[in-house]
Amino acid sequence: MEQKNLPNLSKARKRLNNRVITSEYKPHKEIKGLGIGKKYLIQTHGCQANEADSEILRAMLEEQGFTLTDTVETADLILINTCAVRESAENKVFGELGRLKSYKKVNPDLILVVAGCMSQEEATVERILTKYRHVDIVLGTHNLHEFINYLYYVMTENKKLVEVYSEEGNIVENLPHARDNRFKAWVNIMYGCDEFCTYCIVPYTRGKERSRQKEYIIEEVEGLIAKGYKEITLLGQNVNSYGLDLEGDKYHFADLLEDLSNLDIPRIRFTTSHPKDFSDELIDVIARKQNVMPYIHLPVQSGSNAILKRMNRKYTKEDYLSLINKIYNRIPDVSLTTDIIVGFPGETESDFQETLDLVKKSRFEGAYTFVYSARKGTPAANYEVTLSKGEAKQRLYELNNLVNEGYAAGNKRFEGQIVKVLVEGMSKTKTDTLSGYTEHNKLVNFKGNESLIGKIIDIKILKAKTWSLDGEVI
Repeated sequence: MEQKNLPNLSKARKRLNNRVITSEYKPHKEIKGLGIGKKYLIQTHGCQANEADSEILRAMLEEQGFTLTDTVETADLILINTCAVRESAENKVFGELGRLKSYKKVNPDLILVVAGCMSQEEATVERILTKYRHVDIVLGTHNLHEFINYLYYVMTENKKLVEVYSEEGNIVENLPHARDNRFKAWVNIMYGCDEFCTYCIVPYTRGKERSRQKEYIIEEVEGLIAKGYKEITLLGQNVNSYGLDLEGDKYHFADLLEDLSNLDIPRIRFTTSHPKDFSDELIDVIARKQNVMPYIHLPVQSGSNAILKRMNRKYTKEDYLSLINKIYNRIPDVSLTTDIIVGFPGETESDFQETLDLVKKSRFEGAYTFVYSARKGTPAANYEVTLSKGEAKQRLYELNNLVNEGYAAGNKRFEGQIVKVLVEGMSKTKTDTLSGYTEHNKLVNFKGNESLIGKIIDIKILKAKTWSLDGEVI
């Protein structure tokens, strides 16, 4: 690598009190047509934030004349947007980088780019520098707006580049988007996380919490409405913290949600919420506003108070159950899903049983469940592992059986009902079958033609399955 600005986890942990500055995206006018006659491929790993970032990177490439391809063999540029949440995700990326080395030998002009959360880790960049020297560009999560400048440098100087900011910079507005969906859109409302759960690398890879100014968010949503979008999902590592960092402003997430719900957008969703910040005002907005969907993803991670404390989650099992009972009382038909980790260091059989008990009491209609994965640089990575991989997998199996009962029960309650579905597209396997999602985020399959795609229509649910619903057009 010729140019290096390497990540530093110690710097990434720091939280300075400096005010967040907003700036405008201004592509350099002298850089034009880098991709004319060239094709690009983007592989995205991880969460919705990564998907939203990939849409920005795609748009930048297309502004330079690159066209999208879905095959590695025809690509002139391959960008891997990475996730660092679990070891398995990182191993998958390294495996792909190893595979791409042979393509680089065949086509030396092929440009390989690694972006996203893995790039923010010291160990990852060190590994790329020593074992994956065929990678041309490494950039992190804080400097996406500089991507074309980096690409220009690599293409014109015939050099390689690592450019990773350990500390977050300004919020850059008016970035371009090449959205993957014609009817549903991601809308970032804030960046970063200040929770520092002991198992999580995200506060290091995404930086401190920074809220976008409400005017920019509202303007973005109004632009999406004008283009015919039917659904937006508000994104943040903890959307409930929105506005807490804005100086002298008492405008918080419930206020933003209220303002957005007054716009002519049929559906609003949000993810992800932290239980400790889920306010009564927020519950009230969801209950009152018909275009705020009755679906909440509320990660709990464990049902054991001892484990929650070791995780630094800042609430108890009792706190969580009290909150969701409040939600159920105010929004009786809400669909609630969650995240759960099993096998966290120190988790006993009694701790695990507490988690199962919480799942039974919470009436979850789905959950993302994981065996604990140590992340280098986090406090929990130094905790003593007390459970074998086999025991952890057995607990995951037992938990999933219980969670699947919740999936099935959550779908069964809609059998025979008429629900509203945003039609997203044709089935990949059946030419006469369409699919879409209900207000409660349930997948529905039904017979119909392409003219229904992009519309919100009434569907009668005929049969409930564990993972989906079968219906017919009314």
